[in-house]
Amino acid sequence: MKTRPTSLLICALGGEGGGVLTEWLIDIARHAGYAAQATSIPGVAQRTGATTYYIEVFPVPMKDLGGKRPVFSLNPVPGALDGMVSSELLETARQIGNGMTAPDRTLVLTSSARTLTTQERMQLGDGRTDPSDLLKLVRQFSRAHQVFDMAAIAKESGTVVSAVMLGAVAGSGLFPFRREDYEAVVKAGGKGAEASLRGFARAFDIVAKGREQTEFVAQVLAPAVPAGTLAPQASPPQHRHAGTFPQTVQEMFGLGHARLLEYQGQDYADLYVQRLQQVLAAEREADPQGERGHATTKEMARWLALWMAFDDIVRVADLKSRASRWQRVQGEVKAGEDDLLKLYDHFKPGVPEFAALLPPAMAGKLVAWDRKRIARGKQAWAMPLKIGTHSVFGMLALRTLSSLKWLRVRGSRFAVEQQMIGEWLDGVVQGTRRGWELGHEIALCGRLIKGYGSTNERGKDNLLHVLRHLAQGGVAADAARAVRTAREAALTDEGGKALDAALVQHGAPPRPVKAVPIQWMRKPRGLAAADDARARVQ
Repeated sequence: MKTRPTSLLICALGGEGGGVLTEWLIDIARHAGYAAQATSIPGVAQRTGATTYYIEVFPVPMKDLGGKRPVFSLNPVPGALDGMVSSELLETARQIGNGMTAPDRTLVLTSSARTLTTQERMQLGDGRTDPSDLLKLVRQFSRAHQVFDMAAIAKESGTVVSAVMLGAVAGSGLFPFRREDYEAVVKAGGKGAEASLRGFARAFDIVAKGREQTEFVAQVLAPAVPAGTLAPQASPPQHRHAGTFPQTVQEMFGLGHARLLEYQGQDYADLYVQRLQQVLAAEREADPQGERGHATTKEMARWLALWMAFDDIVRVADLKSRASRWQRVQGEVKAGEDDLLKLYDHFKPGVPEFAALLPPAMAGKLVAWDRKRIARGKQAWAMPLKIGTHSVFGMLALRTLSSLKWLRVRGSRFAVEQQMIGEWLDGVVQGTRRGWELGHEIALCGRLIKGYGSTNERGKDNLLHVLRHLAQGGVAADAARAVRTAREAALTDEGGKALDAALVQHGAPPRPVKAVPIQWMRKPRGLAAADDARARVQ
């Protein structure tokens, strides 16, 4: 007779139902006729609110114990766990780092889903922890492991992640309970039991059959793509320019071309092709043998597409009025067939948003009027709107606004964005001709353009300042190092102190103390290039 209880540590973030899962398992043990005990260990983890739950089940039925009662522990002992189930990959790694698992004893069931920590979100660049490192820990410190996206299964099943975690535990065979015991307790829960059983069944099958494991690990161990970028797909879109670029570039180029085709139409997508061809020609001059895999053109295919498809009120209206968005909201709120769903979108467009669609002369007058109001002590003008997207009027308003693509190319912001893009593109081309490394570093500066509002404006100011003061002088290799140092500094410090220090270190002036507000409202010098770009996409 086995005389040692089977132990399980449950790791769930706040609001994920770890307590419910614990109660389920205790009720299942009683239903199946086994002795069990559970304790909770509240604590504050990297996202605050994470609580661990510890369960011990004696693997011999009560009726076979001859009146004896097992003795249980109140808390887990590091290295002595039989199993651990976790709803989040980094939380799994955190518990492994605490020494809770043992490579010769512990079965680890973990979700591949991530809830980013505050530290990860604060980074201007890609601050995410590499999932491949976390998976290495799971493999190294577990007897066996199963990794799959529990959050996705919970969403698809219309339930909470605790039901999926229960299915994983059941499918693993860790406890001596039958599947019928698990399902009977879940069914007794009443409301929501049907959805819980769907999630339970999906996870049970995945863990019991061990499917998706190899495929997922191979996917995660592939090079990570920074957040907010165009992620590669297995089958890139096909189009008439598919053979224009090298094989190493085609996948990212296909995504960028499709994005701009949707954003503004064929002429704008063709402009993207023309711009990228300039980079490719310069890179072939600098690297005739293609030994670097056309990496500069590939990076430009990504960042150029993202900048050219800048967000404005037309784009926002288009995204919010799509059928796919309505379907996503229905899934998130778990609306049933008999539920009435009302969706309200709140907008507060101000002078910058309206002036962006006006010609430069008219935009300048509107901005000047708003600045005079601010100078008199008034708030910047804005128009608060609450639109019921579920209504005919609300959807019609959004669709009307999203149809103003023809107005976008005539607006002041479009002209200024094209002028800035043209300056960056010229810097990449000329830098590549001076030296491949310099052109590549300037192309990577596209990472500085992100977000919206003041964040977006600050990123563009930083890029142009680096381009004008570091990329054009000196030896190409020295300029490349200076550009790389400044770019990395800009991505680590939102306030810009690190960037200013890097600029001064390399002999460039620091950025202006006070940035000019609403920069894209000014008609820049050399607007002929922007006017030419606008004419080509009308």
